[in-house]
Amino acid sequence: MRSRHVVLIAALLGIALIVAGAMVLRGVLPGSMFTGASEISGQQAEESRVPGETEGIVRLSENQIRQFGIESSKSGPGRLRMEVVLPGEVTLNADRIAHVVPRVSGVVHEVRKNLGDSVRGGEIMAVLESRDLADSTAALLAARERVSLAQSNLAREEQLWQKRISPEQDYIQAKNALAAAGIELRNAEQKLRALGFSEGFIAALADRPGASGILYEMTAPFGGTIIQKHISLGEVVKDDSPAFVIADLSTVWVNLDVHQKDLPLIRIGQTASIGAGSAPQSVQGRISFIEPIAEETNRTVHARVVIPNSSGSWRPGLFVTGRILVEDVQVPVLVPNDALIMVGGKICLFLKEGDVFRLQPVAAGRTNGALTEITGGLEAGRSYVIKGAFTLKSELGKPEAEK
Repeated sequence: MRSRHVVLIAALLGIALIVAGAMVLRGVLPGSMFTGASEISGQQAEESRVPGETEGIVRLSENQIRQFGIESSKSGPGRLRMEVVLPGEVTLNADRIAHVVPRVSGVVHEVRKNLGDSVRGGEIMAVLESRDLADSTAALLAARERVSLAQSNLAREEQLWQKRISPEQDYIQAKNALAAAGIELRNAEQKLRALGFSEGFIAALADRPGASGILYEMTAPFGGTIIQKHISLGEVVKDDSPAFVIADLSTVWVNLDVHQKDLPLIRIGQTASIGAGSAPQSVQGRISFIEPIAEETNRTVHARVVIPNSSGSWRPGLFVTGRILVEDVQVPVLVPNDALIMVGGKICLFLKEGDVFRLQPVAAGRTNGALTEITGGLEAGRSYVIKGAFTLKSELGKPEAEK
């Protein structure tokens, strides 16, 4: 009985060993099953991988190209204009500003010009009644009379001396008196010239009516616009009180703020293009002066550009932008910045090869914000995408069925 049990157990063990061996050979044991699952998942991942994702290739139909607005062009040389863009402000031309001050004290008798009026050179802006002018006029007239009397006395003494009627001493004294009167006359004339009166006015002063000797006319030193007015009818003004400020606005200054990093690029004589939102178009000017001292607040240096302003559109106080050309070079390959994209931390663009767009890493050189020099990765004569590069980038990795 026991022997039968042993035989039965041995038979069962043999059968189990045979079945296990068969299962091992077929790869269905737990360990073998996991190995097979790994191989299957790897195969499925390999089959599901999009070829364009690893190779950087996008295929589009003609209809898709038109729908996405993809445009291409041939690569080639071009001129790269390097500019420095600087903020600035329009200011008055300090060389064409006049602070008109009355040269005598007096009461305002008449005001002919107001704020904002245009004036011509020599035009009368206001008239004062001046006691100082009356005193100067009286001194001139008195000096003329003394000169006339001294001349008559000298002629009489000269005749008496020649006839040996009077001594020579009297003749010499008459000459000295004439010389002294002449000095007083010249002094009185100089005072009136210092007040701005012309030689014709001084010469004809004796023939003018008495009231004209107390009226002082304030005139414009040059043509311009009255930008300040500090005088009114009946007001008492002193000889150091600014009555008008006149500015010639036919030219204005533009002070551009040059930062420290841009200073080596800015030089006197460079051409600057000045533009502003309120101006109809930009205007050209040259840098005429660079301040030797930087501003303490923002550490910038002012570069001055003188621009014409015949239309009056460049108003002092406006903020503007100045573009200064610092370099103009011819480069072998020049592309627009819209053609360049960043992929994986590298600068790339898309080459067009029939209906295939292939991602191409490139080496970028100098740029001016709109165009970039390509120093490697793209030779002249290749077809590349100039518009729609970001759309193509978004298409990378998409399965063909989604496109």
